[in-house]
Amino acid sequence: MNRTFKRLLWAISTLGLAAVIGWVTLRPEPMTVETARAVRGPMQLTIDDDGQTRAHDRYTLAAPVAGRLSRIALREGDQVTPQSVIATIYPLPIDPREIAQTGAQIQSLEAQKMEGEAYVARAEADHQQAVRDANRYRALYKSADVSRQALEQKETAEHRAAKELTAAQFKVQSTTAEIARARAGLISLEAQQKGSAKAVTVYPPATCRVLRILEQSERVVTAGTPLVILSNPNRIEVVVDVLSTDAVKIPPGAPVLIEGWGGPKALRAKVRVVEPYGFTKVSALGIEEQRVNIIADFVDSPKGLGDGYRVEARIVIWESPDELKVPGSAVFRSGEGWSVFVVEAGRARRRPVEIGRRNALEVQIISGLDAGAQVIVYPSNTMQEGVLVVSR
Repeated sequence: MNRTFKRLLWAISTLGLAAVIGWVTLRPEPMTVETARAVRGPMQLTIDDDGQTRAHDRYTLAAPVAGRLSRIALREGDQVTPQSVIATIYPLPIDPREIAQTGAQIQSLEAQKMEGEAYVARAEADHQQAVRDANRYRALYKSADVSRQALEQKETAEHRAAKELTAAQFKVQSTTAEIARARAGLISLEAQQKGSAKAVTVYPPATCRVLRILEQSERVVTAGTPLVILSNPNRIEVVVDVLSTDAVKIPPGAPVLIEGWGGPKALRAKVRVVEPYGFTKVSALGIEEQRVNIIADFVDSPKGLGDGYRVEARIVIWESPDELKVPGSAVFRSGEGWSVFVVEAGRARRRPVEIGRRNALEVQIISGLDAGAQVIVYPSNTMQEGVLVVSR
């Protein structure tokens, strides 16, 4: 009897051990997942794009006269004052042949005027004769000595003679104006010839810094040739071009965070103006985009930044100090709404949620989730309700 009991006990133990081994062997392996917590905290909605710095007050100094430009001794980055000499230009001497040609042109125009005046005198005589003929034919027509057609011919000749006289007078007026213009040019040439030896000095309009020197070496320049570009070193602004669909969301005064400029922390700026016109720009993928420039002024000192430096701008269009949020990779489409997977007792549970605003990293949760809930980020397509999971 004792031996039978031992055998029975041994069989039961063997079967129990086999059951445990089978359960351990055949049970599903938990899925390894990445998780994060739903937390409350500040949240921002930003429009991120590359931009560049630009001098706010920029001056381009050009040559006021044509002449020989002396070498500019300044260097880019130098500070200049209103008393600093930017450039010296020596006007070119006037060619005597040009003065002689202008004088000959005046003589030719005066001869044309005399010819025109003679033509006016002849036209006046023709017109007076046409008037007398027309008056004579009107009297004859009343006495029925000439036909109506003959009278009309004389009246037409009278009108034609009047028009020719007016045209001759206008031609004389035109020639008189041409003479006046040519004489003014001759006066200018003679005055320039007398003062051609005097050098013209170019000064800056205010205390500035030299940005670029466009004409460094000595050479002959024409009037209006750009020489140097100056700027106010204390006023730097940021220009960010964004898509036109994003520009309509940006109000003047919106905060801007300037990152990626080379400093240890982000610099604060503020949108001054959203330019009212857009332009077409081809993206790196070859797609034409309508973009708009956003101009922002620095709030923090942009020490070390100059004109044309690259920056990364984050324009804040909405922010809140306390919002329930989860990583954007935790939210997925579920029918017409949105859902997340939460971890409860080692298993994945799907939770429908209502979301609000979202940025590149986070999503605002309006309802369906509590703070502190552990959510699964990057849920795979094989993730199912109730599956065993283990957090990585």
